[in-house]
Amino acid sequence: MRPFRYHRPGTVAEAAQLIADLGEDGAILAGGTSLMTLARLGLAEPQHVVGLAGVPELCGIEGNSGDGITLGAMATLRQVETIPPVRRLAPGLAEAAHQVATVRIRNQATVGGTLVHADPSQDLPPMLMVYDAVARLTGPTRTREVPVAELFVDFFETVVDPDEILTSVHLPPASLGVIAGYLKFLPRTQDDYATISVAAGLTVVDGCIDTARIAVAGGGSTPQRCREAESALVGGGTDVAGLAAAADLVPEALDPVSDARGSGDYKREMARISTRRLLQRLVSESAT
Repeated sequence: MRPFRYHRPGTVAEAAQLIADLGEDGAILAGGTSLMTLARLGLAEPQHVVGLAGVPELCGIEGNSGDGITLGAMATLRQVETIPPVRRLAPGLAEAAHQVATVRIRNQATVGGTLVHADPSQDLPPMLMVYDAVARLTGPTRTREVPVAELFVDFFETVVDPDEILTSVHLPPASLGVIAGYLKFLPRTQDDYATISVAAGLTVVDGCIDTARIAVAGGGSTPQRCREAESALVGGGTDVAGLAAAADLVPEALDPVSDARGSGDYKREMARISTRRLLQRLVSESAT
């Protein structure tokens, strides 16, 4: 691994200015589960590393039913999995975080690092899409908000500018009423990447589906919202045939890569089956 100079800013403003000044020579270090792995493999060779562990503004999780939930960029996935506001108000997100690799990794990996790394097979992004989450990006001269569903561009690429830092992710209060869940198909060990993963959320009123969200990880170069399948659900009933018909539309939104975990056609079929199973589970939970 190539030696680098380590910087430890104390505020978001200081960190953003450092990143802007260093340009292509600098890299941001959050939990380190991605950057340090890439550096050891020789795939990342920053001359300067800006560590965010000393920026208190980026830490912690806050939430209530009136204001929604705000996840600091340096909040760990273990915190997302276990902290009471998330478990109570967004249990689907806690479920997805619980399925990330191992406890050791979850104690180190962060919300911000997970999103900016932009691996299309990661667990949190599709679940955040289901909750209509919005990422806050801060640079030296401006702050802007981007829906998580619009954050990703391609494999390991996002809309985050080189001089911006992802500082937090907000789940709006209106999204917290959904019944949400996550289904991950793992052909190997718990810490392996999934062949395909599906996140979904529903609200059911008087036996009819009022709102629906479906997102898939591992189905292409970015996590994908499956909007045609969502539209097919809204206004319909909760019968098995209707849920299956919506699930049949999910493969049309995907463009998976064939690899050691399965062919593109296999992944599309697993996405269809996983969506159907997850929707049936959520409908069952809505009736209890």
